[in-house]
Amino acid sequence: MSSFLEEVNNRIGGVPIQSCYHCRKCTAGCPVAFAMDYNPNTVIKMIQMGMRDKVLGSSTIWLCASCETCVTRCPNDVDIARMMDTLREMAIESGVSAGEKNIVKFHEAFLSNIKMGGRINEPTMLVHYKLKSGDLFSDMGLGLSMFMKGKIKPISPRTKDMDSVRKIFKSTGK
Repeated sequence: MSSFLEEVNNRIGGVPIQSCYHCRKCTAGCPVAFAMDYNPNTVIKMIQMGMRDKVLGSSTIWLCASCETCVTRCPNDVDIARMMDTLREMAIESGVSAGEKNIVKFHEAFLSNIKMGGRINEPTMLVHYKLKSGDLFSDMGLGLSMFMKGKIKPISPRTKDMDSVRKIFKSTGK
């Protein structure tokens, strides 16, 4: 049976997580580290120590914005953003409850929106998320205000090459 570290490394490919020497540049540059229960550097350490349940049940893997600032700052090119994506998928597959309420529903709404049009259509995604979460009206005032100010467009352009998008989803089994 393989260790948690080996499993994560096999799934992300590329530079192995053990290449991290914990300089903390990833954490220093992370724009959402303040909201995480474990900073990115700590998640890597926890993976190295085999703390599967704690990592997969953490809020951190769901709060990661995948902005790739950590990847750019890493002197050893450890792809932390890809690692976080992998950990989210592992958590879903393992049936581990997410550390954040409704975050899996948001994740599903986001991916289904990408699958449908190749990019995010904010109104469609919001409706999908709101229906899944059952939280229909809590931020309606903010949404209307953003719409009135032109911050949310009613129609987004579709991706021209939807065949490529479909191939990506097909190749990942999603």
